[in-house]
Amino acid sequence: MGRDDPDGRALMIALAAEDDSLSAIFTGERFAPEPLSPEETAALAAPLPDAPEAARLDLPDDLMPELSRSLGDALPEVAAALQARAPLDLRVNTLKTDVASAAAALAAEGVQTEPGPLSPACLRVTGGARRLRNAAPYQDGRVEIQDAASQAVAALADARPGETVLDYCAGGGGKTLALGAAMEGRGRLIAHDADPNRMKDLPARAARAGLTVEALRGAPPKALIGACDLVFIDAPCSGTGAWRRNPDGKWTLAPGDVARFAALQAQILAEAARFVAPGGRLVYATCSLLRAENEDVAGAPPPGFAQGPRLRLDPRQGGDGFFGAVMTRSG
Repeated sequence: MGRDDPDGRALMIALAAEDDSLSAIFTGERFAPEPLSPEETAALAAPLPDAPEAARLDLPDDLMPELSRSLGDALPEVAAALQARAPLDLRVNTLKTDVASAAAALAAEGVQTEPGPLSPACLRVTGGARRLRNAAPYQDGRVEIQDAASQAVAALADARPGETVLDYCAGGGGKTLALGAAMEGRGRLIAHDADPNRMKDLPARAARAGLTVEALRGAPPKALIGACDLVFIDAPCSGTGAWRRNPDGKWTLAPGDVARFAALQAQILAEAARFVAPGGRLVYATCSLLRAENEDVAGAPPPGFAQGPRLRLDPRQGGDGFFGAVMTRSG
C-alpha cells in the first residue's frame, strides 16, 4: 500500500481485497475499521510497476525461467487466467444420451448448464452445482465431471470401436471412461496405474457409465506387449495447468520437482511404448504448461515411433492447461 503500516491496516486492506470483502469489513460501524480513504482506494487500484515480475503475476520465483520459456509473451495472460476460479465441466456420456437431452434432464433437477468449450460433449455448469451429485443424470452415468481440456486431450487419442486400448496411468479413470465412450463400448478397455488404489472407484464408475473396464492390479501382462491399438499416458506431472483448482500447488512445487517429473515421464513413455501394436498409437499427455514436461519429453519419441498431431491448451481457451502428443508406431 506504499506506506508504513504500524497498525496493520494496510495489510488487512490487502487481505480483504483478495476475497472482495472490503465493503463488508471496512464500514466504520461500531468496532469495524473506517472505510477506505480516497488515497487508499487509489493505492489499491494502482499497478505495481516496481514489483518483481513473479510477484506481479502471482507465480513462484524459481519457475519463472521455465514458465517464460514455455509461454513466451502469453505468460501475463495465462498467469491472470490461473488466478480465476476454475469452472465445473461435465462430459456427456454419449453411450447413454446426447448433449441436448442431458442438459434438459439436468435443468429439470435444478442444474443449469451451457455448451462448454473444446469438446462437443462438454456442458459447463452455470447454476445449481450443489444439486449435481444427487441429480439423476449424474447418478445413472449420463454425465461425468471432467474438465473441458481433459475431454479434448482424450479426444485427441481418437479411440475407435473394436480396438484394444490401454490407459497406462489411469488414476481415477476419468479419461478411461472418455476413451470407452469414444469406443462406443466395443473393444477391450484396460486401465493400469502404478498405484492400483487410485482406481478403486473405477469399476463402479464404469458400470454406471455402461462400460466394461479391466482394472489391472499389477503390471500389464506380457500378452499385452505389442498388442494394443492405443496406449494412452496421462503422465504424473507438476500440475501447473491445473493451478486454478489447486492453487497451493504453486507454492508446494519444489525447485527440483520439474526435472524429477521429466525423468519419470521419459521412463513411463519408454515403458508404455512396448505395449503398442505395429501401426498403433501412443498418446502422451500432461496437465502441465511447461515445455520441460511436454515438448521436451514428447520431442524424443521411442524408437520406431513417428510424431503425429499435438495439442497445447491453457486456461485462456476455457479449460485447464493440457498438452497432448500422438506418436504412431511404424507398421
